[in-house]
Amino acid sequence: MNEPSDLPPIRLVRQYDTHRLIPCKYNPDFASVLVRIADSDEHLRDLFDLDHATNERLWAENGLLPGIGSHELVFGVPNYRIINAAFTHAHPLGSRFNGPDRGAWYAAFALKTAQAEVAFHKSTEYAEIGRFDDSITYDDYLADFSGNFHDIRNAPDFNCALAPDSYVASQVLARRLLDAGSLGITYPSVRRAGGTCIACFRPSLVINVRKDRRYRFTWEGHPLPKIVCMSTKS
Repeated sequence: MNEPSDLPPIRLVRQYDTHRLIPCKYNPDFASVLVRIADSDEHLRDLFDLDHATNERLWAENGLLPGIGSHELVFGVPNYRIINAAFTHAHPLGSRFNGPDRGAWYAAFALKTAQAEVAFHKSTEYAEIGRFDDSITYDDYLADFSGNFHDIRNAPDFNCALAPDSYVASQVLARRLLDAGSLGITYPSVRRAGGTCIACFRPSLVINVRKDRRYRFTWEGHPLPKIVCMSTKS
């Protein structure tokens, strides 16, 4: 891949056991809420048909989502649905290094960094409604990476992509990186000093995904949640 001069440097990243925290309700083994509201087996089938008709991951896996093609997704590997969902269920406003039409796999090199990132974003949501009163359980998914990623950890020319309150510059950079064929980007965590994060743009490079411990985040009236480990390492 040719590297345009206006893009960050490329460096080999070999990082194992990165951390991505996902609400346990998205665990493929987690009982669907549809089971609890269905009146009968027939009603349940109808609800699942409706759910599938609006499921962007299923759209993408069938080549119906414009932001990512089915040829880019992964199949037949452990937790492939979890991997594909990260790329097909983008936030409506996008995230730091992706727009609303295509997601990315975000992970942190250290668990504390992943926890800080999740705590910040959920606390921001609660601040908007003026209420810090909730409890959410997250599964920690580990993944390994080995590849040549763009890297802005020591690239001050790209500090605008690390703005704490805006994704405008970072999404512009992400679009340029995607257009250049980038595999993804490593960057310093904006929410935990000294932490490192990765945004992988290619599903096939999210390797050896497996579920580790489970954590409960509890907000009790203030922005900093209590974090408790709910399970031993599997």
